[in-house]
Amino acid sequence: MAAKTVKKRKATINRETAETKVKVELDLDGRGKCQAKTGIGMLDHLIEQIARHGLFDITVEAKGDLKVGHHHILEDVAICLGQAFDKALGDRRGIVRMGDAIVPMDEALSLVAVDISGRPYAVIEAVLEGKDISGLDTDLIRHFLQSFATEAKINLHARLLSRGNDHHRVEALFKALGRSLDEATRIDERVGSDVPSTKGKL
Repeated sequence: MAAKTVKKRKATINRETAETKVKVELDLDGRGKCQAKTGIGMLDHLIEQIARHGLFDITVEAKGDLKVGHHHILEDVAICLGQAFDKALGDRRGIVRMGDAIVPMDEALSLVAVDISGRPYAVIEAVLEGKDISGLDTDLIRHFLQSFATEAKINLHARLLSRGNDHHRVEALFKALGRSLDEATRIDERVGSDVPSTKGKL
């Protein structure tokens, strides 16, 4: 099987504030390897789903004020991961641009669709039953996805299609995010060096 592209599509993003210190490394044309160390076990697990099912190599190192909650680290990791995708994609030449996935996990079913449009927008229909998943505030799932979409400059629609176990539903959602991003970021040889837009620019 041919590689996605011979051009290296990698990015490293560093972000340091009074609240957090975050470093993200991303290779769009990886093999699904992930090293996520955020201090938040569930967040590490969800990042691993994006990497494994999107076949991206992702390294995340984050430290911060966990004593006041998970919000600051989760938000800054989402910002850095989004910026890494934006930077690694460059001028978007030759990419498929759009992708979608519906992923089941036992009783759970989740849908994600993305358009690497250069126009940040997120529609998240993901009402969860409980207040936390393995210690992570469920309200932060929506915030992560919105922050990621804004910084990646993509149009993101994410929807939970069934009720059931919150862990299963969210894990399926992040697997679907990985698969849809993989599809959208792939190089399409038919496109060549063109930008996939009638405007000629994304």
